[in-house]
Amino acid sequence: MIGEKIANIKNTLAEGCRLVAVSKTKPVEDIMEAYNAGQRLFGENYATELRDKAAVLPKDIEWHFIGHLQSKQLKYYIGFVSMIHGVDSVEHLEDVEHAAAKAGREVDVLLQVHVAKEETKFGFLPEELMAADFDLSACPHVRVCGLMAMASNTPDVERVRADFREAKSLFDTLKAGRFANHPEFRELSMGMSHDYMLAVEEGSTLVRIGSSIFGARDYSKKQ
Repeated sequence: MIGEKIANIKNTLAEGCRLVAVSKTKPVEDIMEAYNAGQRLFGENYATELRDKAAVLPKDIEWHFIGHLQSKQLKYYIGFVSMIHGVDSVEHLEDVEHAAAKAGREVDVLLQVHVAKEETKFGFLPEELMAADFDLSACPHVRVCGLMAMASNTPDVERVRADFREAKSLFDTLKAGRFANHPEFRELSMGMSHDYMLAVEEGSTLVRIGSSIFGARDYSKKQ
């Protein structure tokens, strides 16, 4: 069943768009079912849960941390994580650099941009990101590979589309400007179970889908 859902979702994705199967709160048995169906890219929101799952699951899984970044918890996953989606401040970028340097590895990150018309989301405001004062040469253990965004939580399809379109416009501006000499700057992570089709239409390269694959979550089991 899980494998069938993954196949159906992948059939709806544009060329160049990848599926991040969001497995937070889900047991390793469910992840293995997805793995056995060919899925290798998984996203987790909670640091210790990610650490514990990675310890017992196949080593060729590409783990993405997609939760709110907390600097003190980087130690739980910095040694193996493939990408961190939610770098939402210059300070957090520097924290990832320090943790990655200590672990002796290079880590891919996405800068989170706040385009939703609500206060509960994290991230740089578009104008803040354009003006952000960070020196990439001072972060040799971090590769900024693109942006992550979440749309407004609303049934208004045009509002959601406008949010995604704003994120894509910002991505294109940065790619042609500040990151013009950084070929690794190519990822735009946006779209979840309820809105990923709109995100794909607006240029997403990574969609983060959980409940449409694994079913509703039981947050009482959160680690």
